[in-house]
Amino acid sequence: MIGKTISHYKILEKLGGGDMGVVYKALDTKLKRTVALKFLPSELTRDPEAKQRFVQEAQAASSLDHPNICTIHEIDETEDDQMFICMACYEGETLKKKIERGPLKLEDVVDIAIQVAQGLTKAHSQGIVHRDIKPANIFITEDGQVKIVDFGLAKLAGQTRITKIGTAVGTVAYISPDQARGGEIDHRTDIWSLGVVLYEMLTGQLPFKGEHEEAVLYSIFKEEPQLIRHLRSDAPEALQQVVMKMMQKEPRRRYEDVEALIADLKSIDLKLGSAASSMIAEEKPSSSIAVLPFVDMSPQQDQEYFCDGMAEELINSLTHIKGVRVVAWTSAFSFKGRDTDIREIGRKLNVETLLQGSVRKAGKRLRITAKLVNVTDGYHLWSERYDRKMKDVFAIQDEVALAIVANLKVNLLGEEKAAIVRRHTNDLEAYNFYLKGRYYWNKRTEAGFQKGIEYFQQAIEKDATYALSYAGIADCYNLLGWYCFLPPKEAFPRAMAAAEKALKMDDSLAEAHTLLAFTRLYYDWDWKDAERKFKRAIELNPGYATAHHWYAEYLALMGRMDEGIMEAKQALEFDPLSLIINTLWGFLFYFSGQYDQAIEQCQKTLEMDPKFVPAQFFLGLAYVQKSMFEEAITEFQKTISLFGSSTLMVAALGHAYAVSGKRDEVQKVLGELKKISKQMYVPSYYTAAIYADLGEKNQAFEWLEKSYEERDNWLVYLKVDPIWDSVRSDPRFTALLKKIGFEK
Repeated sequence: MIGKTISHYKILEKLGGGDMGVVYKALDTKLKRTVALKFLPSELTRDPEAKQRFVQEAQAASSLDHPNICTIHEIDETEDDQMFICMACYEGETLKKKIERGPLKLEDVVDIAIQVAQGLTKAHSQGIVHRDIKPANIFITEDGQVKIVDFGLAKLAGQTRITKIGTAVGTVAYISPDQARGGEIDHRTDIWSLGVVLYEMLTGQLPFKGEHEEAVLYSIFKEEPQLIRHLRSDAPEALQQVVMKMMQKEPRRRYEDVEALIADLKSIDLKLGSAASSMIAEEKPSSSIAVLPFVDMSPQQDQEYFCDGMAEELINSLTHIKGVRVVAWTSAFSFKGRDTDIREIGRKLNVETLLQGSVRKAGKRLRITAKLVNVTDGYHLWSERYDRKMKDVFAIQDEVALAIVANLKVNLLGEEKAAIVRRHTNDLEAYNFYLKGRYYWNKRTEAGFQKGIEYFQQAIEKDATYALSYAGIADCYNLLGWYCFLPPKEAFPRAMAAAEKALKMDDSLAEAHTLLAFTRLYYDWDWKDAERKFKRAIELNPGYATAHHWYAEYLALMGRMDEGIMEAKQALEFDPLSLIINTLWGFLFYFSGQYDQAIEQCQKTLEMDPKFVPAQFFLGLAYVQKSMFEEAITEFQKTISLFGSSTLMVAALGHAYAVSGKRDEVQKVLGELKKISKQMYVPSYYTAAIYADLGEKNQAFEWLEKSYEERDNWLVYLKVDPIWDSVRSDPRFTALLKKIGFEK
């Protein structure tokens, strides 16, 4: 072929080839320009109908005048009926060759993806779907301009040929599930394929793999790719979410169009990804400790609240020390009542030392024992027994905390020592009531919250300046509102008032700043002030896991997922076995459209506690988005049986019935909610969602308006919650977002 002249093209050299044809560099003798000629395999043009179809595609593609699309000059055939395409010839290399040298820089990944997407935007606007987006069909010129090549070729190949091409595994690896099934496809198949290319540019490997084509297809249909963060730590979470959304197995879960994809790609902060990577690599704290629940050795065995309180107070004191990672009480208390080897505890909590202790209280006498243990060899670094009067309990706590610091070889700054020995009350009765309040609050039930409020109020009656007790009241009301046990207008203002009182008495309480931030977020919808208060809480107590947890929620709801992930990592570092923080990761995956990962994370949390309702709740929501309706219904039914007649859970069940088409069951749920509403608060948010699911948009917006009037805390999810995708384009939805403050 080299040296031959075909039509007015002189063949100069072979550029490459494959199952879909051979490409030659040629000289256009008429126009004196260098071009590329692609000769199609004879079997692709032997069928007259297929040949005509391809010519039409090529004609359409040649009309696409766009800088990111390879220019097609003409389509012609030789005297022996061999068809060829004449294209522009560029200096550079294919993306395939570039990837073969290893994963690309983040800046290059995003730039290439945007250029390909811009080219696809032009094609899709003309009704043309490429159908074969892969690195071999993406050319990068020497000056960095991206060109999509081979428009129209994949259509001629036909869906049935895809899995018959013996060596074209690369093509199989990039096709969407809808394309592989051989049915009708649209522009979203190109979005899937570009998602696969993006994944490969980032990681250097394909998301769906197998030893043969059938195995690859099985992976495409049934399996989820390995998380990008496990393969590349510097990739921003926002970029990872974009890729996972592009590769949703159901077309409706992907981007609606390429313009939306481009907008998300352009909004990604690549510096944040690098910063996140460096944060992970930062030097770890020099010491780490977990304070286990103290054992009740009292004759009456009635001091559990006091034992728990002692441990929690020590934890709170130690978190103020820089250079020491202190595990939060929820993780440390997960070993309560269990005879677990200290090495196993150390491994699960990732700590070097453990504090164990016991309390024996008889009348006004108190015996407290404490020992600091090295988890590696079980060696006692320090131990002490205190036989004192009950009135000395505060002094004992100070002595234990300072002894721990000394044995961890930590040098205290003046303000750190002051924080450790600081007392929030000198009244023993107030202290006891406070400990009982925290004990019941930790049960995380409606009855527990109400009982907690009673004890916190009794503590305040004994000591009206006891700031922590006001914070405890705010804690109870915040969660009574969030779980919809009380109407928002009843719960959150009370929480706010209590938190503000706590701060008036002690502006250094990280807990109170966090609680006030929570109300600013979920009730006031004051995004800026909420963030200020979250940041202030973390500044005051960097080891306070709850502040990192709730700030992560805030960032996710604001669409700042990368930053949210970093805060969630901080929360998990301080509280690795916390059920609610482990559920937080399911929450983040759910609201970023990564439903398979959300399901996996919630299931992992439920392995820790099969009856943890928040994990079941988000698991059910993720199942709905995956169209796994029976599984979703089962999970919501479980939450109702465990959580009681929570209106939130009943409404969520109605949502699952509605999207699964069980209209009779939906009507029963709506009737039940109406009946319940006469006795207790029913949030309008999910009632509105049920009507949206049924396609009754007017009803849905009526209930959303009620939700707004109620100050429904669930409205903060409106911007990111996928249950509203069916009405998101409605002007009334945009107007509501503006009223809440999301849109200006």
